[in-house]
Amino acid sequence: MDSALALATSSLFRAPLLEAIVVGALCGLVGVHVVLRRLPFFTMALSHAIFPGVVFAALAGVSLIVGAGAFGAVAALAIAQFSRRKEVDPTSATGVVLAGAFGLGVLVMSAQAGFTKDLTAYLVGSITTVGTQDFVTTLVVGAGIVAALAFFHKELVLGAFDPQALRCLGYPAETLEAAMLMVIAATIVTSVPAVGTILAVALLVAPAATARLWTDRVGSAMALAAVLGAVSGIVGLLLSLAWSVAAGGAIVLVAASLFALSLIVSPRHGLIASSGLARRLGSAPLSQVTSALGR
Repeated sequence: MDSALALATSSLFRAPLLEAIVVGALCGLVGVHVVLRRLPFFTMALSHAIFPGVVFAALAGVSLIVGAGAFGAVAALAIAQFSRRKEVDPTSATGVVLAGAFGLGVLVMSAQAGFTKDLTAYLVGSITTVGTQDFVTTLVVGAGIVAALAFFHKELVLGAFDPQALRCLGYPAETLEAAMLMVIAATIVTSVPAVGTILAVALLVAPAATARLWTDRVGSAMALAAVLGAVSGIVGLLLSLAWSVAAGGAIVLVAASLFALSLIVSPRHGLIASSGLARRLGSAPLSQVTSALGR
């Protein structure tokens, strides 16, 4: 671990480490809105829907992030438009966009004879190859997302809990919802170098779900989720360097482990607290506590 820490703090890994921190914090922050709106399936669909953008960008020789961002925006707007129709269930619309977009990417890639460009890194991430320019791009996009969330915080939170009340107050609820979907799409695209398109949904959902186990206040949950996401990025990157494993997978597993631990020990919503075991042990004599734990 000491050698991994030395590598992570060297100039060679400075950009990947900063990328892990910023992406983890950003995903945690945006993830609270994903959890509040119950959009994990949408997030998963969107992470797959950007795949054809990656394929087209690779074929055209342009930035894969640009291609992923363009398709992410189109997919988010398409889902938002389909979901407005009363005869179309939002979940069904999301599933259709997911299947159609991912199928298009696979079709185009398979039709290109001699197409050998390795896209694996964009499916599972390759954060160790992130450079200074990539980190600057992430920082700029992330700053824009944070500014948008801060400016429309009250409206977005109200829309998550009571969309009808938001409409009654005169706010453009559908436009705000579409904007939120675009923010999620931008966050997924930003997280591609770190964890890839497949694992992005886990980094968006896990820190936010963990934070919700510790606090019921939206603002506190967003701050805590950002910290948990950043910690997951740092620890996951260090573990990947120490054990020579994929950084994206390590980051996501750390985030999932924090959720699993919180699900057990959280004082308000944890399994121990909900079962009443902590209260029974706290009020019992020491001999009974020892006996209970030994069973």
